[in-house]
Amino acid sequence: MEQFRKILKFELKGYLTNKVFVGVTCFLVAVIFLVTFLPRLLDFFGSDDTGDTGEPPEEREVMLVSGGDESVRTALAQAFPEYEVRLTEGGVKSPVTGGEAACAVELRGLSDFTYYVDNLGIYDTNAQLVAEVLTGLYRLAALTEAGVAPERAEEILTTEVSFDIQSLGVDQGQNFFYTYVMIFALYMVILLYGQMVATNVATEKSSRAMELLVTSADPTAMMFGKVTASCLAGLAQLVCVFGSALLFYNLNRSFVEDGGILSLLFDMPPSLVAYMFLFFILGFFIYAFLYGAIGSTASKLEDINTSVMPVTMIFIAGFFVVVFSMSGGSVDNPLMTVCSFIPFASPMAMFTRIAMSHPAPWEIGLSVAILAASCAGIGVLAARIYRVGVLLYGTKPTPGQILRMLKKAKN
Repeated sequence: MEQFRKILKFELKGYLTNKVFVGVTCFLVAVIFLVTFLPRLLDFFGSDDTGDTGEPPEEREVMLVSGGDESVRTALAQAFPEYEVRLTEGGVKSPVTGGEAACAVELRGLSDFTYYVDNLGIYDTNAQLVAEVLTGLYRLAALTEAGVAPERAEEILTTEVSFDIQSLGVDQGQNFFYTYVMIFALYMVILLYGQMVATNVATEKSSRAMELLVTSADPTAMMFGKVTASCLAGLAQLVCVFGSALLFYNLNRSFVEDGGILSLLFDMPPSLVAYMFLFFILGFFIYAFLYGAIGSTASKLEDINTSVMPVTMIFIAGFFVVVFSMSGGSVDNPLMTVCSFIPFASPMAMFTRIAMSHPAPWEIGLSVAILAASCAGIGVLAARIYRVGVLLYGTKPTPGQILRMLKKAKN
C-alpha cells in the first residue's frame, strides 16, 4: 500500500505540474468564461444604446411575387419578415439570376406556384413556408365561397389545439443531452489519457533504471498507481472545466433569456450524476489498464500508435453502437442490451440505458459487478504484463511470448 501511495503521488504530481495539462485546462476555463459572460457583456455595452444610431436601417433582401394580389403579398410579408416582399407583373427569373432579388414566387393560383432561387441552400425551406401560407389563403377563400363569413373562416383556420405532455417514465429528449455529454467526455478522456498512459510507460521503459524499479517494487502497485493518477488527473480537469461552466452559468443566468440546452445540462438529476461518475471511473480504469499493458510491450515510442490501435478500435466500435442507438431513440435494442454486460462497452451502453430508459435493477447491478470485476482482473493481468514487458527490449514481443513469460513469472 505504501508503494501504491508513493507511485500515485509521484505520477499525479507529474500530471498536475505538466505545463500542457495546466495550459489546456486554463484555456478551456477561459473559453467557457468568455462564452458564459458574453450575454452580460453585450447587455452592459448595449445598455447606453438609445436605438437611434443615425445609420440607415439595414436593407432587406427582396422576394418577388408574380401572379398574386395585395393579400398574398401581405401574408407572405408576415411569414417572411427578413425579406422585402414585392409584387411584380414582369418576369422573375432575370432579377433572381441578376442579383436584384434573392428569390421569387410565381403563382399560377393559390394551389400552384414555382419558387425561384439562384443557388438553393441546404437549409432553404422558403418553398415549404410559402406552401403553408398559400394553403391557408386557399382554404380561407374556399370557406368564404361556401358561404362562411370571412371572420368565422379565419377563426376556424387559426384555431390551435392545446395539449399537455405528461411523461410517466423517462424524458429521452431531455436526458439525451446528459448522456451525450458524459459519453463524449468519456470518449475524449479515454483516448487522451489512455494514450498518455501508454506513452509514459513506453518512455519509462527506455530508462535502464526501470529494471531496478520493476524488480524491487510490486508491479500491481505500480500499474494501479499510474492508472489511478491518470484517472484523478482526468477527473480534476473535468471538474475544473464543468465546475467553472456551472459557476459561470449561474452567475449569468439572469442574462440568458432561455438557457435551452445549458439549462437542461446543469439541471441533471443527482442520481444520474452519481451513475455518471461510477461508470466514468470504471470505464476509464478498464481502458487505462489495457493502454498501460500495451505500452509496456512496445519496443520503441514510435510503435505506440499502432500497438494501441486494436484497443482504440474496440472502444470506438462501442461508442458508435451507443451513439447510433441514441440517435434512433431505441436504447433497449438487443445490441445495446448485450453491450450493457460487455465490460468494454458497458460504461457507455448501460449509462445510456439508465439515462434514457428503465433497465431492471438487477441488470444495473450485474453490469456494475461485471465491470468492477473486469477492472480488477484486467488490472492484475496488466500489472503482470507490465512487469514482463518493460524488461523486454529490441523486437516487439508476440502475444505467445508474453503468455509464456507470464506463466514462468507466475510459477
